Amino acid sequence: MAFSHEIFYWYVPDSENSESKTPAERYQYIIDWASRARGTNPKAFDELTVWLLGSGEWSDRELSENKDLFTDKILKRFLEQNRMLRAELTELEPSGVVNPAVFDALTRFDDELSGNTRANELKEAVSKVFNDFSAIKDTEIRKSFAGNATGPAGTDSVDVFGYINFLKDCDASVQWTLFMPDVAKYQQNGFRVESFEYLMLSDMRFIGSGNDFSDDPEGLKSLLDTLDSMKEYRCGFDHDVILLHHFGKGVDVEQCHALWGRFMSAGAPVPDGFEYIDFIPKNDGKAGAPYISQFAFAKFTGDSDSMHSSDGFDCDAMYDVTRNIILGQNVPIPYPAKYWTAEVYLNGLGEDSTAYLFSIEKNAEE
Repeated sequence: MAFSHEIFYWYVPDSENSESKTPAERYQYIIDWASRARGTNPKAFDELTVWLLGSGEWSDRELSENKDLFTDKILKRFLEQNRMLRAELTELEPSGVVNPAVFDALTRFDDELSGNTRANELKEAVSKVFNDFSAIKDTEIRKSFAGNATGPAGTDSVDVFGYINFLKDCDASVQWTLFMPDVAKYQQNGFRVESFEYLMLSDMRFIGSGNDFSDDPEGLKSLLDTLDSMKEYRCGFDHDVILLHHFGKGVDVEQCHALWGRFMSAGAPVPDGFEYIDFIPKNDGKAGAPYISQFAFAKFTGDSDSMHSSDGFDCDAMYDVTRNIILGQNVPIPYPAKYWTAEVYLNGLGEDSTAYLFSIEKNAEE
């Protein structure tokens, strides 16, 4: 199987009257490139993964030729692209049009492209291939290096999340920091974000029920009465919530599970007939609960129907806007292993939800 580096959507600086354009116009040119690249590059990275997974069948001549292709036409070209972007964005930064988060995204991408991966589980394989490309002929090294195809959104469940998957995510992060801020603004149609913050809380426990109380007012009252009776176990974030999670698995292999309830202090007793999920401040390295007690907290104001519209959204408006703000700020989302979200009912369950929680992992790389 042959591979062409030209299937990536590479950045080409604007050469058409660029000196006469305003900083906003020049930045928009970069944003437009990022948006188009997001529609092309995920498939290209998946094809790169498939190509590298076939390296066990390469002849010595093919190994030599493909080493040059991978090193010079892919890794080095991405590094040069990042250099051009950084130079132009740095020049534009004093004008105030540039999203500062893009610079951290570029730095992370440069590190990975240079073989300085931050994924501890991949360091050995990456080091071996960078020092001697023929190491990719080894089955286990090849699997760790190439990974598996993760689809157009980069969220398909895979057995091995490899080095190329990290490159794919880094490429996406650069593009998201460029175009997602405008996307999140555009999506606020009929409503707007009233406040947005990141909370990093201590150990806590979510207590609730997996029953759907949408058409069961008596059952909902019983749920709330029980939670109200546990005042001594409040954790400080005491809103009514519908917690949504997938047991640490991808959304393509595990359906969404909902719990109606509230966050309580760590170790709070679980009433009969209730379920619980524990939350801890840092990742324990295992998929699923306990989840991480770090999340974005977005409050919305405006038309409730617009907030909950699913027309044209991946999930619904509040979910998409909250996620897209996070992506635009280059804050890691611990998908799938520690991924969870929640609708927040600031006026109590039984009223419309007007706030959203979205799992993050700000200290993932500290």
